[in-house]
Amino acid sequence: MSRTPSAAPKNVVVLGSTGSIGESALRVARDIPDRMRLVGLAANRSADKLARQIAETGVKRACLNDPAGYRALRSEVPGSVTLHSGPDGLVELATLPEADLVLIAIVGTEGLRPALAAIEAGKDIAVASKEILVMAGEAVMEAARRRGVRVLPVDSEHNAIYQCLEGRDPSEVSRLILTASGGPFRKTPREELAAVTIAQALKHPTWEMGRKITIDSATLFNKGLEMIEARWLFDVAMDRVDVIVHPQSIIHSMVEFIDGSVLAQLSVTDMCFPIQYAVTWPERVPNTLPPLDFAQLARLDFEAPRWADFPALRLAREAGERGGTLPAVLNAANEVAVAAFLDNSLSFPRIWETVEETMRAHPTTDHPTLDEILTADCWAREKARNLTQLS
Repeated sequence: MSRTPSAAPKNVVVLGSTGSIGESALRVARDIPDRMRLVGLAANRSADKLARQIAETGVKRACLNDPAGYRALRSEVPGSVTLHSGPDGLVELATLPEADLVLIAIVGTEGLRPALAAIEAGKDIAVASKEILVMAGEAVMEAARRRGVRVLPVDSEHNAIYQCLEGRDPSEVSRLILTASGGPFRKTPREELAAVTIAQALKHPTWEMGRKITIDSATLFNKGLEMIEARWLFDVAMDRVDVIVHPQSIIHSMVEFIDGSVLAQLSVTDMCFPIQYAVTWPERVPNTLPPLDFAQLARLDFEAPRWADFPALRLAREAGERGGTLPAVLNAANEVAVAAFLDNSLSFPRIWETVEETMRAHPTTDHPTLDEILTADCWAREKARNLTQLS
């Protein structure tokens, strides 16, 4: 039975199209072509993969962030495709006149400038890059309010909360409850964490993700960053953002209201669900994704996170409460520490310790400008590198 679209297709630019989120976005576009039209794709260094995506989707605008690969990409795609490169190229795609929505799935700080540019150009943005709201949540949300555009979350946890809130006033919210799988070391005694290997840390029990975010899930920094994101996305204080460990990762997050009622969003673990909702919001449309089988699921388990054994949650709450440039410092120091761990030059617990030592040394700037945020980011990276070299 065919379906008649109730709205025109949304023109979407995907920044980070060759990563796992980007690939899921292309799957969604194939699944609901009458609601999602791709008009621009951008990748970091994967020229060959981007060329294949251009051929598959037929987009006429693309960007390779790495200028060194531009010539190779140009030789692989038709001359009718307009190509851009570097940070300015990302901004060009993010501000395309025909774009309705810009999906930002760039890992790291590279997504911040195009996100702000898209907002200033009057585009809705769908955020899959944590760094945007962790580093500059105050500035991003203020700009979105001023320009009258929407910031739609793509992280499964924040997308779940977005669905549960459905326009509710923040004053009606008692708690936002982010669910966490607990990572591969949910049951590992604290005294054994110092001996954790890279291979062990990369074995996530639920999701298949990139190396950096997988390590963040193992340390729980991923959940800590999500706490800061939630504070800005939904305009609630940090002490109203909570975490519960839910190993099955079927409930993606919950909202507790002031009357004691709790709403939860459930689905199978597939990033296509939150991506589609961000694209079709406020409507829901059919797709080919599998529904939940509750009889097969059988049980849902919950437990409190181990705050003392995994300090990332405490550090993130502290950074979110203090605000200013401190969340950017936390994020930058964590990126450096994770890279050192993956280089086998830092122990697993030293990831937390490096982040905390960097935060303690930072003189926080309140209500920072973008330049001040980026300066704090650079400072934190240099400080954290020095600390990892001393370890």
